[in-house]
Amino acid sequence: MIQKTFSVTTKAISKEQIWKLMSNVDEWKNWDSSVENSKLKGNFESGSGFLFKPKGGPNVNIKLVEVKPDVYFKDETIFPLAKMNGEHWYEETPDGLKITTTMTMTGALAFLWNKIVMKDIVANLESDIHLQIKNASKN
Repeated sequence: MIQKTFSVTTKAISKEQIWKLMSNVDEWKNWDSSVENSKLKGNFESGSGFLFKPKGGPNVNIKLVEVKPDVYFKDETIFPLAKMNGEHWYEETPDGLKITTTMTMTGALAFLWNKIVMKDIVANLESDIHLQIKNASKN
């Protein structure tokens, strides 16, 4: 298993604002320049999924494994002999909203898919979360 977590605490936005931004999958391309396209299939709820196309990359099907509105969601991407999960927490604290993302790669070829896919996601976790905060504050 390969895992990386990044957290930031901010008073700039509420959990409702970040949830509105993140659950509106079809609009991700409008604020994240690394996204070419994304399309939610159904509602943003456990068991649903979405099609995701990073700039320069192939279309990827991502499943929403667990969704707790305004609090948490876990997504899952299946690769040959590996699985990648993204977990996203939104927790109110006395210091502000704590936003945490954990990326996990498991399976026999986790090391390979980490090199091909997850290492770039992990390398951009901090800037991605700050971009989310910036764009959520506009709502």
